[in-house]
Amino acid sequence: MPLIDVGQRKVYHEIHGDAAGTPLLLVAGMAGSCQGWLPLQIPEFSKHHRVVSFDHRGVGGSSDPGGPFNIAQFADDAVELLDALGIGRAHVLGSFMGGMVAQEMALRHADRVERLVLTGTYARPDAKRRLLLEHWAKLAQGGASLEALIRERLLWTLLDETLESTELIHSMIEFFAKDGMPLSAEVLARQCDACLGHDTADRLGDIPHSTLVICGEQDRLTPTALNRQVADSIPHARMIAIPYTAHLVLFEAAEHYNRVVLQFIAEGR
Repeated sequence: MPLIDVGQRKVYHEIHGDAAGTPLLLVAGMAGSCQGWLPLQIPEFSKHHRVVSFDHRGVGGSSDPGGPFNIAQFADDAVELLDALGIGRAHVLGSFMGGMVAQEMALRHADRVERLVLTGTYARPDAKRRLLLEHWAKLAQGGASLEALIRERLLWTLLDETLESTELIHSMIEFFAKDGMPLSAEVLARQCDACLGHDTADRLGDIPHSTLVICGEQDRLTPTALNRQVADSIPHARMIAIPYTAHLVLFEAAEHYNRVVLQFIAEGR
């Protein structure tokens, strides 16, 4: 098992590809693990970059030091992993909670980030996001079934047209439920709290990196307006909203998404 000691913790990570140049660090979103990048992103990204993915504390194979989480800690965790792997700088791509972590990495450790890709994220939760995250945390803490938690997430992350494909939805639920979620309900609730506490709205102007903000045009979890706020606040950022996709733009338009990411990173060479 690819575990590495980072401080007093063990971090599960994977490295794919051996291309020269700046590596690409993938930062998973809420309830996600590094396995989520394997089917659709890593096969393409690893053709062009050495790709590093990892599990957040308490997720998958990574140990959990206990106590509350915050996004700044996750950002420090990611940089400590780069230190342990001997990587000085990396392109950083994060989705939803991972996008929040990537923002904090760029602010707290600017010298460790080359280019920044933020997918379906926000700088500060509005009233609706606060209510939703509080609801998810209570569901997790209240003992909701794994299937109920999965269905709740799918309702907020997939296009209505995708949800119409009952066979696909059933297969997705079976896939996610087969081995259980990569984290406990208690850790999921703590991740919700971390996202509730995330606030970079007044600091994004300090991010010096070339940044690409990507979202699904019909994203309900992080609507285009929230992504636009992020892009407009970062001096060297631009935004792409991919049509006919929702929050899981990485899944619903994987080929388009991967191409846009790779083209953006290549611009910096």
